[in-house]
Amino acid sequence: MTLPLLWIIPALPLGAVALSLLLGDRLGRRGTAWLACGAVGASFAFAVRAALALAARPEEGRSITEVAYRWMQVGDFSANVAFLLDPLSAVMILVVTGVGFLIHVYSTGYMAHDPSFRRFFLYLNLFMFAMLTLVLADNLLLLFVGWEGVGLCSYLLIGFWYTKPSAAEAGKKAFIVNRIGDFGFLLGMLALVTWTGSLQYDALFSAAPQAFVAGGIAITVATLLLFLGATGKSAQIPLYTWLPDAMEGPTPVSALIHAATMVTAGVYMVARCHSLFQLAPISLEVVAVVGAATALFAATIGLAQNDIKRVLAYSTISQLGYMFMACGVGAFGAGIFHLMTHAFFKALLFLGAGSVIHALSDEQDLRRMGGLAKKLPWTHATMLVATIAIAGIPPFAGFFSKDEILHGAFASGHYGVWAVGLLGAILTAFYMFRLYVLAFRGGSRVSHEAEHHLHESPPSMIVPLFVLAILSLIGGWIGLPFQRGGHPFERWLEPVFGAGGAHGTMRPLSPMIEWLLIEVSVVAALLGIVFAFRAYLKDPSLATRLRERWPAVHRMLVHKYWVDEGLDALVVMPLYRASQRLWRFWDEKIVDGAVNGVGFLFEGFSVGLRLFQTGFVGTYALFLTLGAVALLLHFLRQ
Repeated sequence: MTLPLLWIIPALPLGAVALSLLLGDRLGRRGTAWLACGAVGASFAFAVRAALALAARPEEGRSITEVAYRWMQVGDFSANVAFLLDPLSAVMILVVTGVGFLIHVYSTGYMAHDPSFRRFFLYLNLFMFAMLTLVLADNLLLLFVGWEGVGLCSYLLIGFWYTKPSAAEAGKKAFIVNRIGDFGFLLGMLALVTWTGSLQYDALFSAAPQAFVAGGIAITVATLLLFLGATGKSAQIPLYTWLPDAMEGPTPVSALIHAATMVTAGVYMVARCHSLFQLAPISLEVVAVVGAATALFAATIGLAQNDIKRVLAYSTISQLGYMFMACGVGAFGAGIFHLMTHAFFKALLFLGAGSVIHALSDEQDLRRMGGLAKKLPWTHATMLVATIAIAGIPPFAGFFSKDEILHGAFASGHYGVWAVGLLGAILTAFYMFRLYVLAFRGGSRVSHEAEHHLHESPPSMIVPLFVLAILSLIGGWIGLPFQRGGHPFERWLEPVFGAGGAHGTMRPLSPMIEWLLIEVSVVAALLGIVFAFRAYLKDPSLATRLRERWPAVHRMLVHKYWVDEGLDALVVMPLYRASQRLWRFWDEKIVDGAVNGVGFLFEGFSVGLRLFQTGFVGTYALFLTLGAVALLLHFLRQ
């Protein structure tokens, strides 16, 4: 059987980066766009080819490893640059390249007039290379290379408009916060290689049950350190604060980070290492609790935000919480299923928001929108599809994956997690339809200047929206419930996660209870939608009355619980003041003092020497004469 040439999938975007650097501005805008989009489109084609080759194999043989070359050999430890294709990585490469390609095409219209057009696509292609390396790696060390690569690219793209101070600060914040998580991830890898001697997946996962005591301190600490890395990359409590600020980058960057690349890396890593986490029940509980807490916490903040992109940012943090919630209760397949459907509707939401911002001449405040449905019919229609999908209304994609997560939480006995997830679903439906109503329905609050320039986006932006809308509608049908032997997506992931994509803590539920859970989930979402329409369209004074009745709560949500201010006061400023004191003492007095002291010492010697080395011939002649006279007198005295 012909091998699917896995190395070519990440190599194509990297090749586009190299060509762009070599050819420079000679490519022109059209050439740059064709090169960048063509490379990702070709990667998608090779990803489809690889997935089809994998599907053609028998279930027990659905794992292909291609070794590019031996990377390092240190004693008994070795690592290869090698790529693994199995059902999990196949889902990831299809999502990354497919959604990434649509975002690239959209970007050709959105960034058409930006003076740094070529640099933008260079960074975008580099981002794709790093993410594809991460998901195709067959060992944690190569995964870490891609892990750091997406961190670098996020810094470059979030701070793309670096002359804008807020964008530069947001890029630095993303980079620094992720260094905390990455340090934990690195320590986790060191712990694993110390105990098992390998970071290659097959060897690591097979050696772990013998190397670690199930539920012991060693495996618990190692997996918690890995999860710390995931909380940074996937913006979970406590390392979530960088993601809302990441909105300072161009909107296509937000779509790429939130839907297809960086923030999904943590979820993928936990799912990939599921056999390690299953050896550490405490770690799984931590993952479930942190995921549930983040899902609810971020959803509450989304209730009161007025920047259209920040609402979506907190929505992403919340939805990532659902994915970790699924992994924590053992429903790994459900977590990956939600990762896939979320990629469709979240990319659509961000790109739709970008279309609104583009039409309104960079206006992002929901309070200055309204009544856009007639002016932007295509953007409105596609955004409505995405909003229904994320709210979890059948038959849209988000319903099936969200319902499977809630089912997994209930079936595993995590009733508290299930209740939090249900409450989060109500809030999600409310704040997303709040966004929809404020942007597209009701009377227009658009400024006169923006109204004058209001226009629908060009085809290069609308076509990707249309494709993503179709995926947001039908993308979840592969997970239709009540199928004998599980739905197709579960069966596809079975070689990786086992039957049903979950471990043995799940207990079967009767059809009546399953139907009841589905009905409760749908009713919860409908409650959120109905209340959003009532408070912001039918009776707008209701929202005002609620704000006036609970001003402290509203102020707390608007200010995001003052977490950034608290971190600034408790962590950032103390470190800053400590660094100032160290600078004044160590740098100025010790380091500079030593260097300056040596300089002063030689300067003192030079004072005397300057009396003799004046540069005047007459002075030298005088000293020679005096010396000769002194020497003559010395001999005469003898």
